[in-house]
Amino acid sequence: QVQLVESGGGLVQAGGSLRLSCAASGRTFSTYPMGWFRQAPGRERELVAAIYWSGGSTYSADSVKGRFTISRDNAKNTLYLQMNSLKPEDTGVYYCAVGRRRLAVPRAMNSPDYWGQGTQVTVSS
Repeated sequence: QVQLVESGGGLVQAGGSLRLSCAASGRTFSTYPMGWFRQAPGRERELVAAIYWSGGSTYSADSVKGRFTISRDNAKNTLYLQMNSLKPEDTGVYYCAVGRRRLAVPRAMNSPDYWGQGTQVTVSS
């Protein structure tokens, strides 16, 4: 059974940092693109960042460029999101997801095959 388990969320003041992790189990995703989505209250889920299976290509939404960094450790089957200079508008539930194989990012994340349960990130002003 495939599981994606996010961790690292919490409450932080504006300007602070958090590092999210997503541990995958049940199968190896070292050859799949992966990404992070977020959903703020009353808003649609949006793609925040994505990374190709090799780590050689990444995508970041304009709203987080220069502040968030996505990375992965295929040996550990784990995805990360380093979030710096956090803003109140970054508040939401963050989900990791597995994208479609053999597609480039961000297109590979249009219809993810697997989702985590989400971790709450709250940024206070």
